[in-house]
Amino acid sequence: MSERLDWSDPTLREWDCTVLWSDASDPEAGIVLDRSAFYPGGGGQPPDHGVLLWQGVQTRIVDTRKGDDFHLIPAPGDPVPPVGTSVRGAIDDERRSSLMRTHSGLHILCGTVFRDFGALVTGGNMQPGEARMDFNLPEVPPGFKQALEDAVNAEIAADRKIVARVLPREEALQIPTLVRTQDALPPLEQPEIRVIDIVGLDVQADGGTHVASTGQVGRVEVVKVESKGRQNRRVRIRLT
Repeated sequence: MSERLDWSDPTLREWDCTVLWSDASDPEAGIVLDRSAFYPGGGGQPPDHGVLLWQGVQTRIVDTRKGDDFHLIPAPGDPVPPVGTSVRGAIDDERRSSLMRTHSGLHILCGTVFRDFGALVTGGNMQPGEARMDFNLPEVPPGFKQALEDAVNAEIAADRKIVARVLPREEALQIPTLVRTQDALPPLEQPEIRVIDIVGLDVQADGGTHVASTGQVGRVEVVKVESKGRQNRRVRIRLT
């Protein structure tokens, strides 16, 4: 399996690695590296974009396919480095940094709504700088939109630490707030579970990339609150 550099250091943008598997006759099968900082996508966070540099050649990476390993998908027409090739990987910094801020912003939103209303998440999606999260929240009080925006930005201003930890499964399952989704569950059967802790606000299982503190998110605007059926409310946010 590829070593997950995105987990050990989410600020890493360039690194040296070796191609473990590729097939020039089938570029869409992807490229497997021995060490990779490309976030492969999951939990609502899209995969990273970037490049592989090798022997004076550039291969653009535009997607990731999950299978027996993480297979990096090259842009159509770009060359595929052969197995054993030493390459230098580089992440699109602007996209990744924006996604990290956005993902952490969603966790602040989730933690705030759970703390203040006890609502679980029923869905979500993000793109760089904007996102939406659905909650099992049948009733909202007057002024909910502005009050929620103010509460989220108060947590950002508090500059709480955001810590990623990998815990033994049994220890992680003792955390009462480990799962905040109502339906879709993370893979809790694994021997170890990665946990994101916004210290003093939110602790839950998560595999994505995050900034180091809430202050790095920047200000969040609650753009819209929509009704999605009798039980669900969709909250759309944007980084400003």
